[in-house]
Amino acid sequence: MLQAVIILALALLLDFVVGEPPAIIHPVVWVGKFIDLLKLKFKNKNPKIEKIGGIVLAVITIAFFAGLFWAILFLVKKFFGDIAFILASAIILKSTFSIGYLRTAVNKVVYAIKTNNIELARRNLSYIVSRNTSNLNSNQIISGTIECTSESTVDGIIAPIFYFALFGVVGAVVYRVINTLDSMVGYKDGKYCNIGQFSAWIDEIVNFIPARITGALMIVASALCKMDWKNAWRVMIRDKSKTESLNSGWPMAATAGALMVQLEKPNYYQLGEPMREISIAHVDQSYRITLATTLLFITLVVLPTIFILGLIR
Repeated sequence: MLQAVIILALALLLDFVVGEPPAIIHPVVWVGKFIDLLKLKFKNKNPKIEKIGGIVLAVITIAFFAGLFWAILFLVKKFFGDIAFILASAIILKSTFSIGYLRTAVNKVVYAIKTNNIELARRNLSYIVSRNTSNLNSNQIISGTIECTSESTVDGIIAPIFYFALFGVVGAVVYRVINTLDSMVGYKDGKYCNIGQFSAWIDEIVNFIPARITGALMIVASALCKMDWKNAWRVMIRDKSKTESLNSGWPMAATAGALMVQLEKPNYYQLGEPMREISIAHVDQSYRITLATTLLFITLVVLPTIFILGLIR
């Protein structure tokens, strides 16, 4: 129980003080290269065979990295003791979420807009969203940045910590592997649509509860940040199902309502109403909601979960 709390505290400290580990030792980079290595082997002219191959790809990738990091932590504890185990666990856990890097990535977009470099802003945004950014205007870029911030609150912060609380460090690793599979092959169209179908499906499942917890906590966070929590609730309930994903609409709609702006992915969805003209200031406000939501989540959900499961075990 206490050990889990210390691991989480150290992982959060590493995130804010040290940031992301170098790519050569970053577990998510390893996962990405592993998927790249395997995905072409499951290409087939028969869509049904490709879908079966996609299941095999996901199962192999999840099992391999779950086993790898379980073995690493087991061996560290066995040969180097509890302190080394806690440090190794914290380092691995930190690699599954990123609060500080989200801020850095968002700030790059903001800086480009502030310096009137629209091409750079589009390019920087393209690194953190999946949409085509080549023709977006400044308001659409700001909207995309806010959408990314709110959606990343779920898959970049809340969900991995949620699965850590339930299943330990390996649980967080499994979540990150699933999410990476979805980001790399879980497309609705294109050449990996069949291979990625299963990965997209399990990603929806593992994000189902974290997305709804995040949406609810964003309402409370909005109140703490002195934003319009009532409108956040109203818009979330009304617009949460407008996105193609079952999950992303919850945090994005809540954020749109809290900021009293309209978030839009051209030709796909509009969340909220333009009660205020969207601006750069709203990007910072959306990140404040993310931080407040994270704090609430750890305090109200994670720590009680660790405590209760500690008593049960």
